[in-house]
Amino acid sequence: MHQGYPKETLVRFLKAREWNVSKAHKMIVDSLNWRIQNEIDSVLERPIVPVDLYRSIRDSQLIGLSGYTKEGLPVFGIGVGHSTYDKASVHYYVQSHIQINEYRDRIILPRLTQQFGQPVTKCIKVLDMTGLKLSALSQIKILTSISTVDDLNYPEKTETYYVVNVPCIFSACWYYQLPLIFRFAMLNICRLWTTRHFPISAAGRALDHQSIHLLTSTTASPLTILSTKELYDHIKEQASCRELIKMGSLHVSIPEPDPDDAKIVEVIQAEFQKIGEQDESPNGNKD
Repeated sequence: MHQGYPKETLVRFLKAREWNVSKAHKMIVDSLNWRIQNEIDSVLERPIVPVDLYRSIRDSQLIGLSGYTKEGLPVFGIGVGHSTYDKASVHYYVQSHIQINEYRDRIILPRLTQQFGQPVTKCIKVLDMTGLKLSALSQIKILTSISTVDDLNYPEKTETYYVVNVPCIFSACWYYQLPLIFRFAMLNICRLWTTRHFPISAAGRALDHQSIHLLTSTTASPLTILSTKELYDHIKEQASCRELIKMGSLHVSIPEPDPDDAKIVEVIQAEFQKIGEQDESPNGNKD
């Protein structure tokens, strides 16, 4: 769980529970029990088969790694707008997401720690909203399941979120609902839009291109490139070491979200519904 850095792991859980020791302790115990009950330590030995199903899942759950910051933090790009999550059941998407998390924590971060000579325990995420439409609301249950797994078992693993190409139609939802969703994580979120010369943050500061290599970077170290084939090959190799491979999706038990978080989802659904109704009204603009 801590990959050799127990102090950093304890800090992450403490921060996730607002430095309340008893709540952080319970969170850690619950997470350890979740890992044991769902055999998370062997998730990288459980390939999604057949391979065509795996490919279709990856094509509809867009995430990739192609660079890192000057401090060594890996940069993940997530194609939120074009991820449809409609090629398999929720169990497969949750399994795929957990495999990416575990590969990041067990393989990528240790490699970067060795490469940069200092502990690398977090990452950067770039959320690309290009193509995002109101129809994405139909996938909110899958996304809620994935985010619940992350919030309760992989807390504070993302140093900063960069949200790019946000459609204007979601402006109201963005400003009113995002603070509820991310709470303290709002401090780690930058909303970006692109100019001719460089990205600008919501605070008006230019981003340092030497600090972050985005998805088009050609200077990233081969050690940090995560491809669909690389991950799948690693899982197959690990699986081949076992006498018996259980096929099919890994039915991970998804922890119950916090009641407040469930209310937030309901509010978001209501806001999207209002926006959709306004968009379809005679005075609105259709997609």
